[in-house]
Amino acid sequence: MQKDRFGLEISTASGAARDAYAEGCDAVLSAGAGGEAAFARALEADPAFALARAGLARAQFVLARVPMARASAIAARQMVAGASERERSHVDALCLGIEGKPVDALAATRAHLARWPKDAMVLAPATGVFGLIGFSGRQEREPEQLALLDELEPALGGDWWFDSVRAFALEECGRIEDARRLIERSMAVNPRNAHGAHIMAHVLYEAGEDAAALEYLDGWLPAYEREGLMHCHISWHVAMCALALGKLDRAWDVYRAQVHPGGQQDDPSKAGSWGPPINAVTDGVAFLWRAELAGEPRRAKLWNEMREYAEENFASPGIAFVDVHASVALAATGGDVAELSAALAQREAAGKAPAGSVVRRLGDAFAAYARGDWADAIRRFEDELPETVRIGGSRAQRDLAAYTLLAAYLKDGRADAARAFIARREHRRPAVAVAGFAA
Repeated sequence: MQKDRFGLEISTASGAARDAYAEGCDAVLSAGAGGEAAFARALEADPAFALARAGLARAQFVLARVPMARASAIAARQMVAGASERERSHVDALCLGIEGKPVDALAATRAHLARWPKDAMVLAPATGVFGLIGFSGRQEREPEQLALLDELEPALGGDWWFDSVRAFALEECGRIEDARRLIERSMAVNPRNAHGAHIMAHVLYEAGEDAAALEYLDGWLPAYEREGLMHCHISWHVAMCALALGKLDRAWDVYRAQVHPGGQQDDPSKAGSWGPPINAVTDGVAFLWRAELAGEPRRAKLWNEMREYAEENFASPGIAFVDVHASVALAATGGDVAELSAALAQREAAGKAPAGSVVRRLGDAFAAYARGDWADAIRRFEDELPETVRIGGSRAQRDLAAYTLLAAYLKDGRADAARAFIARREHRRPAVAVAGFAA
């Protein structure tokens, strides 16, 4: 019997399988390249190693290879039958999420961690803004996320991965300096943790330190494999920093080369993001829209490509965070937001919308702004902003709605309302990239 790096027993007699499994876990936990290959090596060394098969399923799933991930999940369930109780519970919790059962997956995750609090691979899908809690649709998901991690801090505190995800939860709850101290500690232990570099960018964004964020990411990103899970999204942060600092040529160069859809994971030389599609859609739409808020002219060709990519990869609504951004793409290209709104209303009526009606109503707000109805856009955004947390994503990403409201105030001649809105944001970043705004 071997042990993983958290001291948990794993059912393999092979040291080679153990080492490859540990490498695969760290690749998934750090968003590094090579997780799939590492788990495959573990299975070559021990074809009956169920946790390696479950790890492979998770690595495939986060890269949006859903059919492959579900096939691996089926195999993992079959292989784990004779393993320990912990490993059976581990595989069940991971596979439920991959099988499209997020509510059951979160319940299984909580039950598992109550008994085995050091099981980081089981905890990981419940962390972050795209995780089981992040995409739960609940209004209080941010403090819920932090509470879960606080409970586990005695068991996992000091580990580079755990410190990074807890720092993210602290930052999303507005505890910026606590988050800064923790992410600095995490990155000192493992400076190549891509999730950690991403979280550092969020901390600096919330503090309004765009120049420091750009300097940090410019030093960190070149050594990160383009095949890595976070390459597109960290590049989006670079582009957003450059935009906020008025480095417009740099912002557009980064966007076209590393964020806009078009790249391929197996061909790093090809310009554009290779995905995963959820990042390519939401980051692409967010950059194009925020560039216009900052005063840049509309790039119709880029917008049309973005809309086509979104429609190709998300033919039907179902992920709240994506659906909001799809509404923005439709609004920017003259598409029928009302048709998407009707489809979202059907999901609400069928009880299939965890985030409720805020997704649909935000889409209608962006549509009002796109057609130049400033008063209607203001009314709608003012109503919906308190519930935007339910769509998922980070505070930085949800600023898309906040900055659109700010721009609508200015276009409607309501500068005092714009200044009052910024003042109410309390700890949030003081710098905003909206053309015509002056505090």
